[in-house]
Amino acid sequence: MSKYSVFEASNGVRLHTIQTLPSNIGLKAIAANVTDLMDNGINGGFFWQGYLLSIAVQNDKPVKGAPGDYGSGWFNTDRKRGTLVWDEFAGTFSVQVVENASELQVSDRAHYWAQGGVSMGLANPQGWAEQAISEEMPVIDEPRMRSGIVYDRYNRLYLVVAPTPCTGEAFRSAVMEQVGDGALVDGLFLDGDGSSQLKVKNFLLPGDHREVYQMISLLK
Repeated sequence: MSKYSVFEASNGVRLHTIQTLPSNIGLKAIAANVTDLMDNGINGGFFWQGYLLSIAVQNDKPVKGAPGDYGSGWFNTDRKRGTLVWDEFAGTFSVQVVENASELQVSDRAHYWAQGGVSMGLANPQGWAEQAISEEMPVIDEPRMRSGIVYDRYNRLYLVVAPTPCTGEAFRSAVMEQVGDGALVDGLFLDGDGSSQLKVKNFLLPGDHREVYQMISLLK
C-alpha cells in the first residue's frame, strides 16, 4: 500500500518520500512531534498556538472541532490557499484555491478529504512563485527544511519531506526531478522548517523536535 524512498536531487536536496494511495490517507489533529506517535506519516498544514490555519477536512468534518470553528481545520485562515482535494466518487485529485471547506467542489460531501497548504503550481512554471507568495508562503526564498504533498496522473500520492535546508524553488525543482517518474500533476507545499517531520517504518525525521498540530497519516 505504501512505499518509502529516499532521493538525492541534482541540486543537492535530499527527499524522503512515501508513495501511497488516496484511500490510505487519514488527516488527524495531534499535539506532538510526528516521530513520537504510533502512526506513520508526515506533518500537515500550518498552525499557530494549537489553532489549525490550513484546511484539514474529511467528509465535510474538520479534524479538530465543528464546521465553521476557528482553528478546526475548516479554514485556510485569512486567505484563499491551495487545497489538495481527493474526490472519492469521481476518483480524481484537484488543487482548489479556497478560503474554507464549504467552497470545495466535490461530487459527494460524505466521500472526500481535503488538505490545505500553499499551491506548488507544478503546471505553472512561470507563475508558481507569484501564486505561492499571494497565498502567503512563508520564507519562500530562505533555506529551510520543507515538506509537501503531490500526486501523479495515476492517482498515486507522494508525501515528501526534505531535511536539507532549501528554498521553496529548490524543493519544488527537486520534487519535479525525482518524484513520480515524470508523471506528477500538481500538489502543495505544507508547513516547513522545524515542522517538516516524517515517520515511516523505523525511519524518523523529527524536524527541530517541535510539536505540530496536524498530520497526514497512513491508515495502513
